[in-house]
Amino acid sequence: MQSVRLAVAGAVALGLFAAAAPQAKAEIQEYNFEVVGTWGFLENWKEYESDFWNNRLPKASGGKLTANAKPYTELGIKGYEVMSGLKKGAYDAVHALTSYSAKASPALEGIDLAGVIQDYATYRKAVNAYRPIIAREIAEKYNAQLINIYTFPSQQLWCNLKDRGIKNVSLSDLAGMKIRTYSRTLGDFIEGLDASAVTIAFAEVVPALQKGVADCGITGTMPAYNAKWWQVVTHNIRIRVGYAATFTAINLDTWNGLNADTQNLIRSEAKKLEDEIWAFESSLDQIGMDCNASGPCDKGEPGGMVPITPSAADQAKLKDIAENVVLKRWAKRCGSACAAEWNDTIGKIVGMTAAE
Repeated sequence: MQSVRLAVAGAVALGLFAAAAPQAKAEIQEYNFEVVGTWGFLENWKEYESDFWNNRLPKASGGKLTANAKPYTELGIKGYEVMSGLKKGAYDAVHALTSYSAKASPALEGIDLAGVIQDYATYRKAVNAYRPIIAREIAEKYNAQLINIYTFPSQQLWCNLKDRGIKNVSLSDLAGMKIRTYSRTLGDFIEGLDASAVTIAFAEVVPALQKGVADCGITGTMPAYNAKWWQVVTHNIRIRVGYAATFTAINLDTWNGLNADTQNLIRSEAKKLEDEIWAFESSLDQIGMDCNASGPCDKGEPGGMVPITPSAADQAKLKDIAENVVLKRWAKRCGSACAAEWNDTIGKIVGMTAAE
């Protein structure tokens, strides 16, 4: 009995000594990452993605973690190509859109299904609930480690309605029009409007709108202003059809070659970055709407677009399309198991069901 007491006392003493002893200094490895970011002329790259790799991570690591980081617009890479390059090991880390990465994994679309969520607070809850699924899909389909998820300003409709004689614009007025899209779920939404989906690269939208190749386009509120869509369209229909969900991922071979201290540092800094971008984008969303309309706008001259606030009838139509077109089509291409995961996560938050 005495020996047991001594053993326990010894264990307690060792525990107290361990608690009192200073923790070992983290061992951060040296590594220079090859990184691809998003659009070089938009705020996410200019304010956050670039800063993360060129300033924040080097500073946090005492100069051990550095990067050669460039946006894909500078590299001549299309958004749809980013994740395949990461999988092949062409670079170590990327910032990529879920919608651009959904060809290999329809489940990735589930976080940004068109028209389902209309506010940032609900959207962030959805992202957090769906995060494990995104992490799994990125690992299995692209051999990559998810380190954070963030957003762009909300994706809205921007239309050239000049000379159409429409006084009180509604969603029903868009029937028969050609609308620029960049993802399958947005295409489903557009077809739900009885309009035609036209896939056009972001850089080519303005001339397409000028030439009548498209009557409307879908993009974020601030990207629309920065790309000067206000020079070629007249109306902003303020329904949120998505948020351009974006994630940062590191090639798994690269990630697994880093020790635990280095991985933990990257995770910690990436989480801070995620929180900052969410706060920034939720405020930038309204700034973008203001700048495209009559202001105020500290980014430049106001765009002068006519803002259209959706009516109760528009909101009802939006919900109907989201439930009976967007969700049903996505569930069919994703499968019953995929839809069930969505229903148990995002579906519970928004009160909708994805069913084939």
